[in-house]
Amino acid sequence: MPLEFSERVRRIPVYPAASAYALPEDVALLASNESPDPPLPEVVEAVTKILSGVNRYPDPTNAKLRAALSDRYGVPASRIAIGNGSCDILLAAGEALLEPGAELIYAWPSFSVYPHLAAASGARALEVPVDDRHLHDLEAMATEITAATRLVLVCNPNNPTSTALPLAEITAFVEQVPRHVCVILDEAYCEFNTLDDPDASLDLLTRHPNLVLLRTFSKVHGLCGLRAGYALCGSDEFVTAVNQVRQPFFCNAAAQAAAIEALKHTDAVHARVERTIVARLEMEDGLNELGIQPAESQANFCWFDLPGGADSEAAIVDALAQRGVLVRAGGALGRPGALRVTYGTPAQNARFLDALRDLL
Repeated sequence: MPLEFSERVRRIPVYPAASAYALPEDVALLASNESPDPPLPEVVEAVTKILSGVNRYPDPTNAKLRAALSDRYGVPASRIAIGNGSCDILLAAGEALLEPGAELIYAWPSFSVYPHLAAASGARALEVPVDDRHLHDLEAMATEITAATRLVLVCNPNNPTSTALPLAEITAFVEQVPRHVCVILDEAYCEFNTLDDPDASLDLLTRHPNLVLLRTFSKVHGLCGLRAGYALCGSDEFVTAVNQVRQPFFCNAAAQAAAIEALKHTDAVHARVERTIVARLEMEDGLNELGIQPAESQANFCWFDLPGGADSEAAIVDALAQRGVLVRAGGALGRPGALRVTYGTPAQNARFLDALRDLL
């Protein structure tokens, strides 16, 4: 007789993980929004140093990393949560805030982990479609807030659509949200956003104790493989709650050491952002030459509809893979017939455009 799992497990969707982890190194990995840049030598050195002590548990309070983030952002350490990637904090927020009868609101398509929160908690999810420019419709989201709403998620820049809203619109929205509702502004790609200074949203924390800025070391810092994320919070209570529902030692020693060192190298971050913006412009030009108009990207990836629509998606993705280029199919991300393509090295980006040109 087979094992019988809980209804909760049956509700939770399977995360649409990218393929290719066992493929040869010459494949252009443009499917997971990773940085094409390797970790800085200083970061590798910091991780190497910590390895001799991994017979001991990592600091469960993440004190040194929280202090470094506090120095960097001016947010008290007591209002900073650390996670095994930002997803860890996001899922913990769902565990801490949601339950049957509660509601959460997010745009769609957006980050594919968001549906897990309602499924795992039994809460009701309200998915508000993005507009015709692939942007969050904040006005429509605001109208869905009720007394039952516990959590609103705003991904800015948005994954997978690559688009971003100016901070003025985010600010106006947050000011409308009742204090009993937690607003998580998911800023995993904020460093790539040229609409506003990435630090501009910090001022909102002093006025909105229900606000959380969710960020990560996985993207611009290039530490996907170590998993380190953080939340800058408007109150201590959020930090306490998400820590309560998680296992201890949720951020390993190597990730903490790497993140602390990465914070010291702002010049490297700026250089990576500049290279990404160049890639963004070159990719947009290349797609335009193929008659494709991508969404206005403010991230390290682009998003566009295929000329053949949903009927051509699987064939195009498979054919690109056969040519050594891996991208993400929109059908797994909420919009059949679209593609999400991470910006890689110049050679990888050219390889993708050449392959797509051949196929179209």
